[in-house]
Amino acid sequence: MNKEVNKETNKETSKEDIEKRNCRLNTCVFFSTTKLAREFNKIAEEAFKKTGLSPSYAVLIYILNQTEKMHQKELGERMFLTPSTITRFLEKLDAKGLVTKTSEGKNVYVSSTVKGKALQAEIVAAWNELHTIYDGILSEEETRQFVNISNKLIDKLGQ
Repeated sequence: MNKEVNKETNKETSKEDIEKRNCRLNTCVFFSTTKLAREFNKIAEEAFKKTGLSPSYAVLIYILNQTEKMHQKELGERMFLTPSTITRFLEKLDAKGLVTKTSEGKNVYVSSTVKGKALQAEIVAAWNELHTIYDGILSEEETRQFVNISNKLIDKLGQ
C-alpha cells in the first residue's frame, strides 16, 4: 500500500506526498546548517582529539594563548558564547590546570597557564588538519562565499 494514515486527521496521505513534504527539509536553512554543523563537529572532534580537548575548549585556549590576559566577558563575546557557557567552560579548563581566573574589582580576567600554553603547537596542528579537510571540499572562492554568507546571516539574525 502506498498510503499512510495520519493518526490526528484519520486521512490517508500518499508516500509521494510525504516524500515531497520531507524534501522541503533540504531547502530549509535551519535544517541544512544544523546538519552541516553536526558533520563539521564530527570532523573537528576527530582533528582535536589528540589535544585532549573538545574543539571549543581548544579554540578558547588558542585565543587566550595570544594574549597575557583577557576579560572573561570579551572572551565569551569573541567565541559567541553566553556568560553561563563561558563560565562553565572556564571552570572545566581551570580544573584541568589550563587556565587561571583573577578578579580585579568586579572584573574577571582569564589567562592561560604554562600547561595551556604548552598545548598551542598541538592546537595549531589540529586546526591546520581541520582546514586541510575543508580545503579538499570547497575551492578558495567557495569558502570565501560560504563564510561571507554565513557572517551575513549571523549579523542579520543577531540584530
